[in-house]
Amino acid sequence: MDSSSEEIFSITNAQKGLAEDQSGRQRRYLFSMIIRTVCFLLTLVLPNPYRWFTLAGAIFLPYIAVVIANAGREGIRKPQSLRIVKRRAISNNED
Repeated sequence: MDSSSEEIFSITNAQKGLAEDQSGRQRRYLFSMIIRTVCFLLTLVLPNPYRWFTLAGAIFLPYIAVVIANAGREGIRKPQSLRIVKRRAISNNED
């Protein structure tokens, strides 16, 4: 980097804070486990053909919930810097 340019980071490339990221993951996992509990309870209540679909949801949802909850920071790229180059003006000073 030469002396005539500055490194400026765009705010759109900034990562979320770690606490905010973990809070979002916890909410996604909690929501998935609530759906799993509802599927399990519906397995006990629904008649035979529908019972199997809700049982499958109750069995496979924990794996899907963990994958969804862990999808987070690893997909974030490093921030790219914007280079601002100071341009030099050509002046015709004929004194």
